Amino acid sequence: MDTRIERMLILRRSSLFAALPEPVLERLADLLTVEDLPAGSLIVHKGDEGASMYLIAEGEVRVHDGQHTLNHLSLGDCFGELALLDAAPRVASVTALVSVRLLRLDQAPFFELLEERGELVRALIAVLSNLLRVRVNDLAVAREATLRPADA
Repeated sequence: MDTRIERMLILRRSSLFAALPEPVLERLADLLTVEDLPAGSLIVHKGDEGASMYLIAEGEVRVHDGQHTLNHLSLGDCFGELALLDAAPRVASVTALVSVRLLRLDQAPFFELLEERGELVRALIAVLSNLLRVRVNDLAVAREATLRPADA
């Protein structure tokens, strides 16, 4: 991840940034900080205030709430996206399953870029709206499954 091009390739793999035009990706790539962490590292702790998001450049992480696994993420996936918009407490913990290389994007420089590039704002709204839509649908499906009779 020593070059802007390598960082841009990871950004392109992310659903959050894939549709952005090249000049915006270049600017975003310049804002990323590389972090290499060993297996077992706690990257994000539930309840801590968040002010950055992470993109996975190498390795795999586990998103969890205590011992309950919520998700596994790998190359091109991101976590902590909401922290870019709101420095609220983290809603889950994230632990490296193997050694990982992460690209960290901090909130303050991201806000500066948002002010410069309106297309980034529109892309972010679209991705977050879709994410919300998917989660609402997941909840509806889960609720429906719990309401069905056991012998159905």
